[in-house]
Amino acid sequence: MSAIDDETVGPAHGRAQVRELIAAMTLEEKLAQLVGLWQGVDREGGAVAPLQDAMDTVEQSFADFAAHGLGQITRHYGTRPLDPQEGRATLAAKQRWLKENTRLGIPAIVHEECLTGLAAWKAATYPVPPAWGATFDPPLVERMAARIGRTMADLGIHQGLAPVLDVIRDMRWGRVEECISEDPYHVAVTGAAYVRGLQSAGIIATLKHFVGYSDSRAGRNLAPVHAGTREVRDVLEFPFEVAVRDAGARSVMNSYAEIDGVPVAASAGHLTGTLREEWGFDGTVVADYFAVAFLQTLHRVAEDGGDAAAQAITAGIDVELPTGVTYLQPLKERVEDGRLGMDIVDRALERVLRQKAELGLLDPAWSPNSAPAHAEGASADDVDTAEDRALAAAVAERSLVLLRNDGVLPLGATRPAPGRIAVIGPNAQSPSAMFGCYSFINHVLPHHPDYDTGLGVETVEAALRREFATADVVTERGTGIDDGATDGIPAAATAAADADVAVVVVGDRSGLFGRGTSGEGCDADDLELPGAQRALVEAVIATGTPTVVVLLTGRGYALGWLLDAAAAVVQAFFPGEEGAAAIAGVISGRVNPSGRMPMSLPRGAGAQPYSYLHPPLGAASSVTNIDTEPPVRYGFGLGYTRFGYEDFTVDAETADVADAVRCAVTVRNTGDREGAEVVQLYASDPVASVTRPLAQLVAFARVPLGPGESARVHFTVPTRLLAFTDRGGVRIVEPGDIGVSVRRDAGDVILEHTVRLTGEVHIVTGAEPRISTVDIS
Repeated sequence: MSAIDDETVGPAHGRAQVRELIAAMTLEEKLAQLVGLWQGVDREGGAVAPLQDAMDTVEQSFADFAAHGLGQITRHYGTRPLDPQEGRATLAAKQRWLKENTRLGIPAIVHEECLTGLAAWKAATYPVPPAWGATFDPPLVERMAARIGRTMADLGIHQGLAPVLDVIRDMRWGRVEECISEDPYHVAVTGAAYVRGLQSAGIIATLKHFVGYSDSRAGRNLAPVHAGTREVRDVLEFPFEVAVRDAGARSVMNSYAEIDGVPVAASAGHLTGTLREEWGFDGTVVADYFAVAFLQTLHRVAEDGGDAAAQAITAGIDVELPTGVTYLQPLKERVEDGRLGMDIVDRALERVLRQKAELGLLDPAWSPNSAPAHAEGASADDVDTAEDRALAAAVAERSLVLLRNDGVLPLGATRPAPGRIAVIGPNAQSPSAMFGCYSFINHVLPHHPDYDTGLGVETVEAALRREFATADVVTERGTGIDDGATDGIPAAATAAADADVAVVVVGDRSGLFGRGTSGEGCDADDLELPGAQRALVEAVIATGTPTVVVLLTGRGYALGWLLDAAAAVVQAFFPGEEGAAAIAGVISGRVNPSGRMPMSLPRGAGAQPYSYLHPPLGAASSVTNIDTEPPVRYGFGLGYTRFGYEDFTVDAETADVADAVRCAVTVRNTGDREGAEVVQLYASDPVASVTRPLAQLVAFARVPLGPGESARVHFTVPTRLLAFTDRGGVRIVEPGDIGVSVRRDAGDVILEHTVRLTGEVHIVTGAEPRISTVDIS
């Protein structure tokens, strides 16, 4: 039974009460609260965390490991196939054991991955983050996250390891599929929406990976980052700042990266200086899996595990995950011999206990059996409900980007439906092709081949058969994802030649650490479609049959050749459990595509790293033979109706340097069917004291309109979005001319104005608004 009385740990306790609790704890009890425990890991199959095999130790029983208490339970549901009802019961038993068999009786925080929905067997699985970005619809992302959070809360989970707020910098990086966009404002607004949604359900959102991880050299996983201070501050940190200051994120996970030689896991400048002292963050910082030990084994800035632990906890990492490799015995020895002060341990412990208090875990009345409320007829064990399916379908439909259309699409609109459809390609009949590497299906299930997916997942072929019920659908695989096999290509070409239309479904296989063509540790050294897929597509196109290419990918590939050859191209970033139906709907015309590219399609691997946010020197130039101009720019997307713009106005030709720019534009659906336009507002700074991007997104709005309808879109853009770090390292907004423009994508200017910012140089304080406001009338 608990040795702490009700007054000490009651629901109304505060900082003083937590400190009283700390004073009553032994060193072993303190350190136990700063670690996780990961049980049930498949030690024979492939790793699901970096260098997991090198970090594995002999697994202790729960009772032995948690004898002094426990900070977190690691991936109870997400480590192996576990029925939700069984998982809830076994988790409750662990929490009861902690309450009844440890001296202090403090339950553990339970964390899980939730990047595309809860990563657990049978749980609803949504599109990957680039698909969220492609929707340009933060409110929808917030609704999705809230639904994910409710499922997690129902199962006794407290913390989700999402969202990923890394800004895409290099398309070769395997973890592009986990990122929202190449634009930091886009990442910030969408990521903040996810945080608000998840935390509305009482789940702690954990921001990943603070900071710099996506800017690794050559797009390699866990490679050094050599970004300058200005790039880190102005680009890479901005989404995290918004998620902390504006969305109130309660947890942050460190990046594995080293920035200019300093590992982030040991950087007090980032984890304490920026995060806590500048931004006011008062939640917990948790280690990415094994990141503390990596200070010794990978970065070689620590002499042993105790040194690594001391560096990390001093820098600001409060909790070691996934288990206690360094924060238990190695850290204990450092404290006992006086090399690390107890005050540093107590600082981390206070943050952890305050968070447990916020969750109600220190309330003596807390019970792991507290049943959540459910809608009438709903079951707590149903983790893939009709509501989940409807939300997954909405995100999938709004995320699909039509990259090319010569008029062949939609198939069922202006011409008779095709009599014969050839459905070709390695992803046409693959259920797993709908999902990213942090889905349970691709992350864990490959190590458990005796289990089915636990989800009803339609393939693209099956969805097309259902969508075109009267058509004769024939299928040929043609080739594999990356096996290079070409012997099936002739049969695929024959099937295409005999059809009215060919739908070729190609792209990636998402996996981990080389087991896929996309995903964590699955980096690319070129940006051609993997394997022999280009040869397959070209052979089908060569038959002369109108060819629709569907790309199920986690990154953007070099597709300039394809955009000139195919009749239509649909980009789908792993679109989740309802993705196949959404794709079939776009092909038939049931769905009018409204997605816009959250990243620029690369010219080629030699043009990477690339961002549309480049300064003048980043543009194509006569002084180099490498053309960086992307074949498809950030923000691009087609649909089945047309939109026109008119009457772009600014409220004033001048604006105070510390205020906002206010403008408005009218958008009209000039076509003959309902659709949604993504209105994009960009700013440019033609003359500044440091080089600036040629253009940067500062606001956007997704506007649904019926035929002939129009809307007036009003933007208020805080000048904070025009800030940058000056030559002295101070973040400022400079007076001078600023261009504002409405564009169809990052390079297609429709209407523009110039506004002059007036006044003295404004030093950014952090109190300024960071998000543009949008009003549609």
